[in-house]
Amino acid sequence: MADDVERPGPPVGAVGLKGLCPRCGAPTLFAGWARFANRCGRCGLDYEQFNVGDGPAAFLTLIIGTIITALAIGLDLTLHPPLWLHMLIWVPVTAAGVVYALRLAKGALLAAEYRSAASEGRIRQTTP
Repeated sequence: MADDVERPGPPVGAVGLKGLCPRCGAPTLFAGWARFANRCGRCGLDYEQFNVGDGPAAFLTLIIGTIITALAIGLDLTLHPPLWLHMLIWVPVTAAGVVYALRLAKGALLAAEYRSAASEGRIRQTTP
């Protein structure tokens, strides 16, 4: 195999779950809970060239909010716990769910962009 042929990186799901670099597989993708590092410390891949945006955050908030609301209503209808217990359960569960799902979604989206060599669209100028 030639050295200039790019080898496939880790699976998209693993990139999101473990915070792996989509090129070399080193665990260097995140610098914080849900904030990307500037570049990979091992292979030098510039993570700032990818535009993941805020789309995952909006969708995950709606999806996880719906799931948590349904679970809270189900718990209330079956066990009738006091309000303070609901808050004690659902606030941390919601926060943890959004943060971990956000890491997964942002990492997977970045890996998908890397694999497909996605870039900004450009309009081709034609001369008459």
